[in-house]
This record gives sequence, structure tokens and C-alpha cells, in this order.
Amino acid sequence: MKLLIACDMEGISGVVNWDQVSPAHPEYSRFRKIMTADVNAAIQGAAAGGATEFLVRDGHELANNLLIEELDPRASLNAGATMPLSMVQGVESRVDAAIFIGYHARVGTLNAILDHTWSSARLANVRLNGRLVGEFGLNSAVCGHFGVPVLMVSGDQAVCAEAKEWVAGIETAAVKQALGRFSAECLPLAHSQQVIRETAEQAVRRFLAGRGPAPLKVKTPVRIEVEMTAAHMADMAALLPGAERVDGRTLVVEAGDMLLAYKAFRALVMLAPIK
Repeated sequence: MKLLIACDMEGISGVVNWDQVSPAHPEYSRFRKIMTADVNAAIQGAAAGGATEFLVRDGHELANNLLIEELDPRASLNAGATMPLSMVQGVESRVDAAIFIGYHARVGTLNAILDHTWSSARLANVRLNGRLVGEFGLNSAVCGHFGVPVLMVSGDQAVCAEAKEWVAGIETAAVKQALGRFSAECLPLAHSQQVIRETAEQAVRRFLAGRGPAPLKVKTPVRIEVEMTAAHMADMAALLPGAERVDGRTLVVEAGDMLLAYKAFRALVMLAPIK
């Protein structure tokens, strides 16, 4: 069984503020190690459950956060920020299933650590076929485009709840209970990584027994609605061919499938200037 482990950083064990996930801050180096340990816990658990091949995708910022020298040697690593499938690069390479480690809730979620969707500076809201969506839903739908189910997510209790709204039967590992955007009751690292290991093992065992979640499939054509945080961002993003400006800050793109919609969404974000 080949498993994609797609990881972000805001939902990693112990993370509660931007300093801990920002490369320019001294705290970041500590949490790179913890991020790598969380991913290793997922690999260990998935291997115990029956997975035999592991591809890890680093999905935070410039995608060079994981310490390859400390990564479980059974895994290969997709690193770097310009890959075509972004946070789930590798899902197209004949993987059987995926798990998401260190994820966070969508922008605007109550009591969710560092809630945002893709870019906290640029995006106020994103809708997928009319439904509010975050990074979990977007990336799960891309996995579903390739017929790949998402078996598990780790992060705070808010992203775990969000994941269950998108994927019936998904396993969740809540490593912290968010009390606000910048505060949480965090499990001790040994405990949180034990929870990740046990959840990954259970998720893979269920999948191999034919009882795992189904791939997330979205209805086509796919409609992506992107609300920017300021009108000047939409001014520039509207240059994307096929984008419809529906108000001062909001653009809509319709695409023939989820993969095209994902690429259009990412292009809209990259075209939007912060200043």
C-alpha cells in the first residue's frame, strides 16, 4: 500500500501562534523538529497498520520545513513550493490513500488555531460549489479527483470537526483543543504523537479491510468563489482568463473538473497583490 502523507504546520502539536511557524522567527526551528516528529509518528502508525510505501509532501509556506535528516528513512519527501499540485503533490503518482498531518481549520472558524484558507493576508472566504471550504476540503477534493481517499487528519478539534463534515468515516487525531485563534490546551508531545500513531494505524487497517472512507468527489462543473480581503487584490486577480468579477472583492471561476478548479484558484491567489 502506497500512502501520501500531506502535511501543514499550523496544526502540528504545540503550535499556537504565527511565530512558531514563521521561518524568520527563532521559535520556528523548534517546531520544524516537532513537525518532523509528528510526521514520523504517522509513518510509524501507518506502517504498523499495513502501509508499505510512503511519500511525504511538505505543504507549509515554501515547503522546506521538514528535517529530511530526521525523517523516517522509509519515506521519500516532496519538498519545494512550485509543484503543480501544491499541498498534495504526489497524489497523482498511483498512491492508494492519503492522510493529512498538521492541518488547520478554514478562515473564520470559531476557536481554531491560526484559522485561514491558503493566505490569511489575501483571502476572506472561499466557496466550493457554493459551500464554504478550507484547505482540508480543497486538498481532499483534489485527492478525490485522482480516486484517492483521505483516511485521517491531525490538528486541533476544529479541523477534525471540519474534516468530518467533508469526509464521512475519516479518522481524526486532535492534538490540541483550541480556545481561540492563538490559544489552546496542548497535549504533551509524547501523548499527541502517540495519538497520531494510533490513529494512523487504525485508519490504514480500516482502509485495507475495505472499511475506509470513499474519495471525496465534487459535482462538475466545479465553481470556485474567492472573496479577497481588499478590492485592489480582486482588481489584479480578475486578469485571469475565465474569472468573473461579481463584486468589489469576489471572483468566480467555473471549471470542468476539480483539478482545473484547483489550478484556477491558486492562480487567483498568486495574482492578488498584498500591498
